[in-house]
Amino acid sequence: MSDEHVSDAVVDNGNSVLRVRGVTRAFARQNGEPLKVLEAVDLNLGKGEIVGLLGRSGSGKSTLLRIVAGLIRATSGQVLYRGAALSGPAEGIAMVFQSFALFPWLTVLQNVEAGLEAQGLARDEMRERAESAIDLIGLNGFANAFPRELSGGMRQRVGFARALVTDPAILLMDEPFSALDVLTAETLRTDFLDLWTEGKLPIQSVLLVTHNIEEAVFMCDRILVFSSNPGRVTAEIKVPFKHPRNRLDPRFRQLVDDIYARMTVRTKTGAATVLSIGERLPEVSTNLLAGLLENLAAEPYRGRADMPAIASALALEVDELFPIAEALQMLGFAELISGDILLTPLGHEFAEAGMQARKHSFARQLLTRIPLAAHIKGVLDDRPGHRAPSVRFLSELEDHLSDSAAEQTLRAVTMWGRYAEIFTYDDEAEAFDLEIPESEQA
Repeated sequence: MSDEHVSDAVVDNGNSVLRVRGVTRAFARQNGEPLKVLEAVDLNLGKGEIVGLLGRSGSGKSTLLRIVAGLIRATSGQVLYRGAALSGPAEGIAMVFQSFALFPWLTVLQNVEAGLEAQGLARDEMRERAESAIDLIGLNGFANAFPRELSGGMRQRVGFARALVTDPAILLMDEPFSALDVLTAETLRTDFLDLWTEGKLPIQSVLLVTHNIEEAVFMCDRILVFSSNPGRVTAEIKVPFKHPRNRLDPRFRQLVDDIYARMTVRTKTGAATVLSIGERLPEVSTNLLAGLLENLAAEPYRGRADMPAIASALALEVDELFPIAEALQMLGFAELISGDILLTPLGHEFAEAGMQARKHSFARQLLTRIPLAAHIKGVLDDRPGHRAPSVRFLSELEDHLSDSAAEQTLRAVTMWGRYAEIFTYDDEAEAFDLEIPESEQA
């Protein structure tokens, strides 16, 4: 999986249904500097393939999918569909969302017919096509049910039927299984793949956004791995296995491990690396941080764990595990190396320490490794009243991050600082405060 494979994502063999060329998406910030969510993204989507966009939250995957769908515009670059540049929603491109997005006051049949209304079809033809889509996706007998009467998996099947009823050439899927329980998601994935491999679906190609590595390997022919801040394609990985795929096959497991290793490269933060005040912090509770440290220190890991293995053991998705592991690495309690997570000596000490010793260790690492925490404490130290409004720090972060990322980062440092007892936070006043020992009080 060397970087030479990145170029494969843009090779056009004449079989392309969709081409993305140099797409960048940026948003304006308060300081006038644009914030890039996506930068110079290229990809081809060929006939007969499922291509996965894999990356962590904030990598711009869903933004790219909405650009391809014509729902938002790229800042620069273009999307070519059937040889023509897209300037808005195109006939032949349909989308399935993470949320079911059904009309609760309409029946299953009416929800599916809603996907056809813009085409101006006769009522009888709409009804016939909607009923065929409902039968195809496995909802026979539920045409007159309302969404509230259906399980989550059945509601998502309605979402699939509504997308497929238009006979699209391309189906865009934005984490369509992530809102479902594990068993329901697996059933729906398998049923979809059965219809796909048997040629029963009208679509020519699928573009799937996911943060689930196993899902990507299970479903996709190619996987494009995205970095974050801004989102870029860092690798293209070809999946060599035929359908149906066996998750227990050693080759399948090895590819999952390889992708974990690929995705942890971007989070490697050596001891000499200095973070900036504007660095985005993962919003992870100290309970999760302590829990992962304790699990890593215990048997059978003894300080080192394969990330897919520990994710499975703790029932965590990749998008849940990576932020915890990254936070531990930022704080100096762990390192991420080749898809493994290793405890540092400080991580071992923390796992074995009592409550107060843990707090002291966490406070020391927070102030020495996280510049934002040291900055907040420094401001509080310097102010006569040892108090500062949160908006003062939020405005600084918004010079470097999007509004949502700035808010997330401030929540993270607030939570960590409270745990470490280096400052307090008044939720009602939305202000940071410094606890002064009684001996120093007037």
